[in-house]
Amino acid sequence: MAPIQNVKGMRDHLPADMMLRQYIVNTLTRISESHGFEPLQTPIIEYAETLEGKLGDEEKLIYRFEDHGGRRLALRYDQTVPLARVTAQYAGQLTLPWRRYAYGPSYRGERPARGRYREFYQFDLDIVGSASPLADAEIVAMLCEALTALGFPGFVTLLNHRQIIGGIARVSGLSEEAAGGVYRAIDKFDKIGADGVRAELIKSGVTPAAADQILELVQIDGTADEVLDALAQKLAADERAVAAIANLRAVLDGLMAMGVPAEQYRVAPRLARGLSYYTGVVFEAITPHWPEGSLLGGGRYDHLIGLFAGRNIPTVGLAFGIDRLHDVMIELNLGPRPQTTALAFVTLFGAEQVAESLRLAAELRAAGINTLIALEPGNIGKQFKEADRRGVRFALVLGPDELARGEVVIKDLQRGEQRSLPRAAAISLLAEALSEGK
Repeated sequence: MAPIQNVKGMRDHLPADMMLRQYIVNTLTRISESHGFEPLQTPIIEYAETLEGKLGDEEKLIYRFEDHGGRRLALRYDQTVPLARVTAQYAGQLTLPWRRYAYGPSYRGERPARGRYREFYQFDLDIVGSASPLADAEIVAMLCEALTALGFPGFVTLLNHRQIIGGIARVSGLSEEAAGGVYRAIDKFDKIGADGVRAELIKSGVTPAAADQILELVQIDGTADEVLDALAQKLAADERAVAAIANLRAVLDGLMAMGVPAEQYRVAPRLARGLSYYTGVVFEAITPHWPEGSLLGGGRYDHLIGLFAGRNIPTVGLAFGIDRLHDVMIELNLGPRPQTTALAFVTLFGAEQVAESLRLAAELRAAGINTLIALEPGNIGKQFKEADRRGVRFALVLGPDELARGEVVIKDLQRGEQRSLPRAAAISLLAEALSEGK
């Protein structure tokens, strides 16, 4: 018999993991809706031609197959291309600019590694139909707001513009076609270092002198203003790069006005982002506590929707990788670690008290208190142990004496304290503990 196992690169998420993942998703949903973003859901399966031709070198990772009717289908690679399809398909029903969020799984046929999986979940935010740098600023501000809310220490969001990298390539003497190779090489900077990038550039046909100039420019460092001032001087002969620098300055002005702390972002000319559909500002969040790569990223893609809509629709967005956020939070001991979803456990004293105990559980749930109930009456000590093993904080007992007095016994299993209270007061006590997060 074959061993019982899941597919490599695809994970089971047991309850403890799922509760942390739901905490992450609930936090991102709350922040998204506080900014007026609206939910969207698309199928995980698309026609293969919907995804093909949109991802550049990454296209080899698409899972493709034929259904019983011989139709060429694919599992979605991300939620960005489906968003582009939806925007074109339902153009008459959407009011632009449209702020959307989406959560769900995507699939890539890559080699599984730490922080990288074949099935992974993403939470996407996008602003469709606006070329304003304030749209870019809002997305980056929400990234910073979310990582702060989740408790990530010392994170920094790196920002760049694709036309700054393009300008670096052009002033170094490369053709427009050769600039694509620069994007791909620079995107590997943090993995292979300056020497590795130089070797990649030369391998792609860039002269050693041009490679050295490119590396000098992408490693400019300092405050955001210092980096942009240096780039403005070095790229002054390239009109598109000059416009990109002005655009990035406007995004930074927006971040400052939105109250994003200056230490949470900086300009990094080496940031490229590998996906070929990016056209403008790009960004990634990193933390020194996770050396495996970025936490998440995104950018502006003004032409992708046009492949479906027949006209360019400016868009900017980002994707939170739930799996990566979860893994880093586990490693750094961030976020809550509940063992259960329930706060209360209603015991069953005896057969005669079952109906009233069920009514008590219903009253607790009506008050917003998640409640487990025992399934067999009998040994109360054994039921206390079951509640404790499940991580439930409070166990409640309705015996004949308590029913006669209109009271409930509440045992705090964490503190070992026990008291008898009137029924309404008992419910109020648990509601207060819930509101205080105890």
